[in-house]
Amino acid sequence: MAKTQIKSYSLSEMKDKYLGKVGSADRDEYEYELNMDVLGRMVKAARQERNLTQEELGKLVGVQKAQISKLESSANSATIDTILRVFKALKADIHFNVTIENHRLQLV
Repeated sequence: MAKTQIKSYSLSEMKDKYLGKVGSADRDEYEYELNMDVLGRMVKAARQERNLTQEELGKLVGVQKAQISKLESSANSATIDTILRVFKALKADIHFNVTIENHRLQLV
């Protein structure tokens, strides 16, 4: 009996196949939503590290508990200003990286 070779695919190849190439609308939307989900999880982890409830963090930031809840479940609805205020209230450093065509920009 002959052995059958199983083709394996990288995550990037699967994304290209099912979401479209980098730069396509569907792929960009997927990557954006993924980044916002990660950001929301980071807010939740930092809040829990500080032993704060959503309500307590909301008071520190000046927003309702519901807005913190939304931010943690998906940062899509949050403004950059709110996100920055949340991390400031959590006394957490946040770093931005910008890469253009495999070249990382740095401010001096």
